[in-house]
Amino acid sequence: MAGGGWGCPHESNDRCGKVNDLPCDPGMKGCVLAGRYRFANDDKNERLRQKAEQRREVTPPAADASPDEQQ
Repeated sequence: MAGGGWGCPHESNDRCGKVNDLPCDPGMKGCVLAGRYRFANDDKNERLRQKAEQRREVTPPAADASPDEQQ
């Protein structure tokens, strides 16, 4: 990825060493950035949305009974 303000340790000569030596495209499937950051291209934010949904499903419900009722 030429001209960016950051450097990826997996990128070499505009190719991704982590994703089958494909052209570097930050946020593509398999990219270490996917699901961690929000991208301007909304198609790349699917993994981020999936992770947010999983967090909502895992959140435990509030306790229904007060301590006095648990005897």
